[in-house]
Amino acid sequence: MADFRDETEKLKRNLTALVEFSRAVNASRDLDFTLENLLFSAMGKFLASRGAVALFEGGELRLARAKGVADQAIEEFPRVGLEDDAERALRPFLDRRGFAVLQPIDSARERIGYLLLGEKITGKPYADEELEFLGTVVNIAATGLENSRFIAELERVNRDLDSRVNRLNSLFELSKEFGVLSDARSIGKLLVYSLLGEALASTYAVAYCDDGAVRVPESTAPKSELKETLSCADVRDVRQPATGETFCENFKRLAAFGFEAIAPMRLQNETRGIILLGKRADGRPHLGADLEFIQSVGSLAIVALENRRLFNETLEKYKLEEELELAKEIQRGLLPSEIPQTDHFEIAAASVSSRQVGGDYYDVIDLGEERTLVAVADVSGKGAPASLLMANLQAFLKSVVKRDMPLAEATALVNDLVAENTADGKFITFFWGVLDGAKKTFEYVNAGHNPTILLREGKIRWLDKGGLLLGVVKTLAPYEREIVELRSGDLIVMFTDGVTEAMNAKGEEFSDARFERLVARLGDGSAREALAACRDAVADYTKGEPQSDDITLVCVKAK
Repeated sequence: MADFRDETEKLKRNLTALVEFSRAVNASRDLDFTLENLLFSAMGKFLASRGAVALFEGGELRLARAKGVADQAIEEFPRVGLEDDAERALRPFLDRRGFAVLQPIDSARERIGYLLLGEKITGKPYADEELEFLGTVVNIAATGLENSRFIAELERVNRDLDSRVNRLNSLFELSKEFGVLSDARSIGKLLVYSLLGEALASTYAVAYCDDGAVRVPESTAPKSELKETLSCADVRDVRQPATGETFCENFKRLAAFGFEAIAPMRLQNETRGIILLGKRADGRPHLGADLEFIQSVGSLAIVALENRRLFNETLEKYKLEEELELAKEIQRGLLPSEIPQTDHFEIAAASVSSRQVGGDYYDVIDLGEERTLVAVADVSGKGAPASLLMANLQAFLKSVVKRDMPLAEATALVNDLVAENTADGKFITFFWGVLDGAKKTFEYVNAGHNPTILLREGKIRWLDKGGLLLGVVKTLAPYEREIVELRSGDLIVMFTDGVTEAMNAKGEEFSDARFERLVARLGDGSAREALAACRDAVADYTKGEPQSDDITLVCVKAK
């Protein structure tokens, strides 16, 4: 009867202990508290000399808590994976370190770890009923451990989420700050200030590529030495953040400056710059998430630098366009504002540059006594340089015309003046002539220009007498002139090669043959009608394609 009462009291004590233990471990969501209670309860109940709890973390068994275990023993704890036979793998360690019990800790879903108990202080072995009771304690603790680990993971995820939200807010604010900065120095300083609080690095550098050269706006290392160490190719090769051994292995030259982490500054899938960081002040290594944030901030900075560059380019382009527009107005002033008309000839002319300013030139000058000078020229090249040379030609022509020299000699003089004032490689094709209303003649000289067309009764004649083009060398041989007698209805068409070389969408030129066939059909019309027909034909042929060269036409109709 007494044994029965003793057994009953023992069961009541065990039950009470289980209830109290269950209440304790399930009331708390703290993993450390649950582990302490499990060890305290198990070791106290069985008077164990030592105890430990090993939990699976990242697929590997690790000691989470230990009591009465030497540090050396903790260091000797073997590596055991989820798929390993844990009891077999741990047996040598258990025997060597005096552990008598290895109790699995199983949750409803999986095995989460093991409870290790040392031998009893009393020296007695563990009875079956004690091991059964221990199993119950461990089962209760398993739920608490799993809940604690779940809560701990949830808190970690929440902390990570809060950190990411804060970083997103920071990126949003920084994007606004970078957006209002217009110089590289300010952008570099804002980048450094934003990184110092995040990276806690006293050693840093910012480098980016600009016009094929490495710029270093901010650096604690000597800028000149860093520029010598880095090239734009080195910068472009950095595609991912790197730290630790990866950095030291791949960036040995940069590690010599005290850097141990690098993050690329990327724009449109291309690395335009890099951020270099030294050791953190708190001794913690640079983590992947930290470098990702730093890379994001760096990318904001490189966008700001690119916007600054594009803004400056746009501003320069705008200034250049203003200057070219002014040059265009000046060039227009060099061409005749009105075409002189005579009793004997109708004259029409037009010039369209392929750019805002061009190198084509024409002029019509009333010489008096029923004589009219007409001229067409094409300066090599395009744009502003060609327009300047064209202005020189116009000045030379005006000066020479006042001397009333024979046309061939005047051509030689113009050539000498151009040759003296022209850089190597520049030249001018030139055609000019004098219409004489009283004599009904046209005296001309062709200096290397496209032959002028004379249309008479549907037949084409090319006016090509002359000599070398202008500006190559001073006159060595006299220019040849020709005097053509004109009849009523004759049509003279002077043009530059922008007409015959105009290209369609297939890259095919308008050609001399096509232009000749076109002019051959213009005999019945006026000079203005001939001019309009030629311009319309070229425009229709190119059909909106960009104009590849300046186009100039001068048409003369004998009345």
